[in-house]
Amino acid sequence: MHKKNKVFALVFVGFLFIMCNQKENKTTKKESILKGSATILVDETLTPVIEDQVAVFESKYDAKINIISKSESEVVLSLFKEKSSIAVLTRNLTVEENKIFEQKKITPKITKFATDAIAFVSNKSNNDTLIELKSIISFMQGKQDTNIKGLVFDNPNSSTVNYMKVLAGIKSIPEKGVYSFKTNDEVIKFVAQNKGMIGVVGVNWLSQPMPVMQEYVDKVNALSVKSLTGTSFYPPTQNNIAEGKYPLARDLYIIDGQGYSGLGMGFASFVAGDIGQRIILKSGLLPIRIPGRRINVRKEIINNKK
Repeated sequence: MHKKNKVFALVFVGFLFIMCNQKENKTTKKESILKGSATILVDETLTPVIEDQVAVFESKYDAKINIISKSESEVVLSLFKEKSSIAVLTRNLTVEENKIFEQKKITPKITKFATDAIAFVSNKSNNDTLIELKSIISFMQGKQDTNIKGLVFDNPNSSTVNYMKVLAGIKSIPEKGVYSFKTNDEVIKFVAQNKGMIGVVGVNWLSQPMPVMQEYVDKVNALSVKSLTGTSFYPPTQNNIAEGKYPLARDLYIIDGQGYSGLGMGFASFVAGDIGQRIILKSGLLPIRIPGRRINVRKEIINNKK
């Protein structure tokens, strides 16, 4: 009787092993680097450009990508909660975050694909379009001896807030004079409707606004910024970001934590490739590699006009 129980247990374990393998193979067959479906967690400040990338990627391949836009803190939390996730962030993983992947026995594939910038915007009725970075930092440190009426952020947990907190050397933003909403669109709307306020947004939301947002973007100015050590003011343009003149630039990364050759790998390669980099260039951000231009030189001009 005891032997029968042993045999039964071995058969049962073998059955479970076969079923698990079949399930895994079935999942793998459903998704490849250019086929299947996947979800991408996106830092909300980067949503416009990633939406453009996904639209073109889906038009070329048999793939369906679902975008979930969240604040940076929420994206990072979701990245580790999910079994296999893809995330787009305005920073690389920290040492501690890499250790979490190590515990899962996954080596994340990290692709740097562009350089973004944080922009300060003000109502167009404001005559002054220049701002010193030290004034912004002083205001965030709770010093009210500046000419700033108020700062407006998208979300208390956003990448822009985290970036500015690190820059100002503070753990939390001051309660007085600092406002936060949920999205970059709401920040732009608020600044467009309120004089004297300065909004803090990802530059992509200014260069590629949704049609419904164009009227509000037209009512704000992107301010030129003077760095902490500089003497000149620079607007957040592609050229100034490329030359390192604009002081609030940040690199963008795709974190592929799937642990296998899936859509995360395919999408990251696409964004870092020629077509993806052209989309980045058109969006107003700075691509990692400038797409080449082919110039045809003709020895003679054929005139077909009669």
